[in-house]
Amino acid sequence: MLNIALPKGRLGEKVYNAFEKAGFECPSIKENSRKLIFENAEKGVRYFWVKPSDVSIYVERGVADVGVCGKDILEEYQPDVYELLDLKTGVCRMAVAAKKGFYDDGANTLKVATKFVRCAKEFYAKRGRDIDVIKLNGSIEIAPILGLSDVIVDIVETGTTLKENDLEVVETVFPISARLIANKASFKFKTAAIEKLIASVDTLE
Repeated sequence: MLNIALPKGRLGEKVYNAFEKAGFECPSIKENSRKLIFENAEKGVRYFWVKPSDVSIYVERGVADVGVCGKDILEEYQPDVYELLDLKTGVCRMAVAAKKGFYDDGANTLKVATKFVRCAKEFYAKRGRDIDVIKLNGSIEIAPILGLSDVIVDIVETGTTLKENDLEVVETVFPISARLIANKASFKFKTAAIEKLIASVDTLE
């Protein structure tokens, strides 16, 4: 049985549809219920829905053999897993944004508000820029407006929220998309099943 962790929400549903087309279907997952675990013994697959940021934990600890999570999670938490495939869906980017017209003259410590502390620190460390990281858990866009930070480091998809709050992207930190990841031990012992999944789900259209 191949245990697959899927992120709850639109991305997980899109990925499941691709897995289904690839021959790894589990009809009960589409029933209107509150269940979180679904299996198809005939196909040898068991799916479960988890919070997107938790997928890598389930995979790293071996509860799931494979899972799907965003590149942002892999960069921020750096779980000890194999990254097998770029699924080319859930595309967005990690970016630095600031109030329109903001210019970093480098004179003072840059105040950076973000949920992604490691990503922000690594990005600015490469530039030798001294920063003060302010970890926030939500509504990051409000930080520069209220003067809590100079810039934010956050996921940007369309940029609409930024525009509505008079902010703009200053730089892209790295591109993001959904990745297929595997537990290292599972990959060793269930190689054939995982490689079959990879081959079948080469790209998501």
